[in-house]
Amino acid sequence: MESKNNILSNSSIQNLLTLRYDFEQESSINELNWNNFNPQQPISENTILTSLENSINHSIIDDSKTVAIALSGGIDSTLVLSLLKKIYPKLHIHGYSIKFANSIDETIRAGKIAEHFGIEHSIIELENYLEELPKSISITKLPFWDLHWYYVAKNTKKVSEFLASGDGGDELFGGYTFRYQKYLSLVNSHSSVNEKIQSYLQCHERDRVPDQEKLFGKKIPFSWNKIYDKLSCYFDNSLELIDQVFLADYNGKLLYNFSIVNGSINKEFGLKPITPLLSNEIIQIAPHIPNSIKYNTKTNLGKLPLRKILNQLNISHLVSDQKLGFSVNTINLWKNYGHKICKSFLSDSQIVKEGWINNNWITTHIDKENLDVRYVNKFLGLLALEIWYRIFISKDMNSNEKLTI
Repeated sequence: MESKNNILSNSSIQNLLTLRYDFEQESSINELNWNNFNPQQPISENTILTSLENSINHSIIDDSKTVAIALSGGIDSTLVLSLLKKIYPKLHIHGYSIKFANSIDETIRAGKIAEHFGIEHSIIELENYLEELPKSISITKLPFWDLHWYYVAKNTKKVSEFLASGDGGDELFGGYTFRYQKYLSLVNSHSSVNEKIQSYLQCHERDRVPDQEKLFGKKIPFSWNKIYDKLSCYFDNSLELIDQVFLADYNGKLLYNFSIVNGSINKEFGLKPITPLLSNEIIQIAPHIPNSIKYNTKTNLGKLPLRKILNQLNISHLVSDQKLGFSVNTINLWKNYGHKICKSFLSDSQIVKEGWINNNWITTHIDKENLDVRYVNKFLGLLALEIWYRIFISKDMNSNEKLTI
């Protein structure tokens, strides 16, 4: 079972279908340990701003070119856009936003931001988010289903070789506020390492199902203890509770999902990424910022240093207090396309025949009315694994095949 030059082991499959990332893959950014998150003296917003500007200065050579930017309408992409305009006032910038069918429309706010900065703005409308999943999996060579970056890159390549984004802001500056409060309500300073890990996973509500251990077939003897062992280093240290979460978030999907997926897709389309929030300098300084400077536990507001920079640039009014980002409503996706597509592929599943997945789990849940979002996401993960198998192992699927109903 090979993916790129690596073996996709049984433990990799277990990780991917439990955490939506895999520790055995090679990331383009460095892993950090708990010492990297030891708080130091507060760093000024001007220091952060200078670092971001330096990163952008080193990214673009000729301001006569066009630069595309993935514009979600949130803090991170808005900040990157404002700095691009500030440093390269003559630069032609083309913003791209995704409008998912039957999901929250974040393109309205993104459009207002584009208008404010006087840049061209295009909306990528996706009716069936899964339609080109085989193609995107053939590029990443890994069974990830949440591949919106494929659609971003495919469209931005038409106008530019540069693609800017606000990647890294959530993980480095405390942006996942929708789960911080819940986590802090479940743990305290006397919680054991395993209790903290279990609470952390419980806050990733969209990723876990109560009967996770029944999902796997005979070839994958699932064990929660194996998952806990992988995460223990993030919670078995002297950091404060919320800093342990920041450490786990950085070393989770950012390292082993987002950076791998985005990097391989950018490479496929010949794109040069501009990611100032993931510059080496920012990665060195941001984790050491005291958590109280990044996240307000009383107001549940995160990314406070970036918000202050936006305020300093007089553009804080453009963004919302709520976290934004390219996000599809998977329940509606399931009802409109996902259920039929998953049933088509999983009713005669090769990953079941291979002994990786338990067919009883599939038949128990796949036709349930009002299926819980956690199960929807898990089925989409199984779909991605099945397609990955058919493309790279059995090799009886064409990557250009479209998933339609």
